[in-house]
Amino acid sequence: MSHSVGQVAGFAGVTVRTLHHYDAIGLLSPSGRSAAGHRRYDDADLDRLQQIRFYRELGFPLDEVAVLLDDPGADPQEHLRRQHTLLITRIGELERMAAAVERAMEARRMGINLTPEEKFEVFGGKDPEVYAEESARRWGGTHTHEQAQARAATYTKDDWQRMKKEIDTWGTAYGALMDAGEAPDSAAAMDLAEAHRAHLTRWFFDCHPKIHQGLAEMYVSDENFRAFYDSIHEGLAEHLRAAIDANARRLAA
Repeated sequence: MSHSVGQVAGFAGVTVRTLHHYDAIGLLSPSGRSAAGHRRYDDADLDRLQQIRFYRELGFPLDEVAVLLDDPGADPQEHLRRQHTLLITRIGELERMAAAVERAMEARRMGINLTPEEKFEVFGGKDPEVYAEESARRWGGTHTHEQAQARAATYTKDDWQRMKKEIDTWGTAYGALMDAGEAPDSAAAMDLAEAHRAHLTRWFFDCHPKIHQGLAEMYVSDENFRAFYDSIHEGLAEHLRAAIDANARRLAA
C-alpha cells in the first residue's frame, strides 16, 4: 500500500512542504510515483520518516539525521537503542528542569519571592528556599505544610526582616547558653527550645511538641538544617534536638 504526500503529512504531523524539502535534500525520497507523477510513500518510507521525526525531536540537525540513517553499519534495532538512550537522557534533563521550576513555584507559594538582592539583604548567605524545599519534600500535602504556605504567602519583605531579627536574637541567646555550659535538659535550654517552638507557631504553623520533636530530628539528619544551626554555634543542632525532647517531656508532665 502506498500513500500520497498529503496523507503522509497528516500521519506524521508535518507539512507537505517539509516532505517536499526532505525529498529535495535526499533525506526522504518517496519510493514511487503515481501515473500523474505525484509522490507515493510505502511502509518503508513511513518507517524512515518515523526515525527522522524521532531524531528531529531530540534536536538533531537534518544533516546529522541523514548520516545516522544512512550508516551502513546501523540496523533498525540499533536506531531504537540509540533513541532510547537519548530519550532517557532527555527525560532526565527535563525532570531536572521541572524540579527547578517546582522549586521556584514552591518559593512563590511560600511567599519567598524576594529578589536575589533582597534575599541577600534579609538572609545573608542562607537561602530560605533550601529549607522550604526540604520541608515540602517531607511534609508536602499535610495540614502543617499547607498552613505554613498560607501564612508565608502573606508576608512582606518587612515581615521576613522581623522574622530574621527574631531568629538572630534567639541564636545569640542559645549560643551564649552553650558557652555557659548549660545542659540540654536545663531549665534555660528548655525555655529556649520552647521559644523556638513559639516562633514556629507564630510565623508558620501550630507547632505541637510532637511535631517539634520531629523537626528536631530533621535539624540533625538534614545537612542543610544542620549546617544552618551549627553555623550559629558549633554543635547547636544536636544540643537543640536534646533540648526540644526535654521540653516536650516537661510539657507532657
